[in-house]
Order: sequence, then C-alpha cells, then structure tokens
Amino acid sequence: MDTAQLINTYFKAFNAGDTDDMLDLLHDDIEHHVNEGQIRKGKDLFASFNAHMTRCYREELTDMVIFVNDGGDRAAAEFVVNGTYLETDEGLPAAQGQTYRLPAGSFFSIRDGKIARVTTYYNLSDWMAQVTG
Repeated sequence: MDTAQLINTYFKAFNAGDTDDMLDLLHDDIEHHVNEGQIRKGKDLFASFNAHMTRCYREELTDMVIFVNDGGDRAAAEFVVNGTYLETDEGLPAAQGQTYRLPAGSFFSIRDGKIARVTTYYNLSDWMAQVTG
C-alpha cells in the first residue's frame, strides 16, 4: 500500500471507530505527538489513548486532504473535526453532549510501510470556546 493509501486507510478506520484497525497500520515503535501533553511511545500507549478518546469524544473527520512527499516517508493531512463531547475529560470543562467543529492537521513519518509517527494539531482555545458556549 502506498503512503497516501496508508494514511487514507488510517483515517477511514478512525471515522469507523475501528481502533484495532488503526493499530495494525502503526509501526511497533510508533511515536504519538499530541497537541497537548507528553509524547506516547509504543502501540500500548496509543491504544490507551484511543480508548480514552472513544470514551470522552465521538468524532468524525471530514474535508480530508492528504499530502505525501516524493519519497513517501512523510505525509500530512488537513481536515475538519466534527465532534461531540461525551464524558468529562480531566482538566477540561464538564461534558454535556456539546458539539464542536474545528480545523486540524496531522503529520506522519512512515517506516517499513507503517506509520511511525503521528503528530496532531488543533486550536485548543477554539475547542474550549465551543464547548463552554
């Protein structure tokens, strides 16, 4: 599978809530760089993060545009996050089923045909404003 297909498959699994399918696309030495917080290394920490996110948020990514460098070892995606805040996340406002919509982007490193790094960015202040009204 080429890099564009790999990233597209990753996001299709995300939108379907198939976190096990997402894990299958990751290199064993995955590094997950999140917008706020520590870098998570390894599939176990990535799986824990996904379980937490699934509990607290329901999200669908739309308006996806994927970019791949000529060598196929780096990629980026720009998209819109359409979400519902389901359960209060520690240190954040109380969840009451608020909906939100915000632009975001992810950056990837590819190694051995798998995703070796995921870095995701979004505007946390924008999200906070949307969920607190």
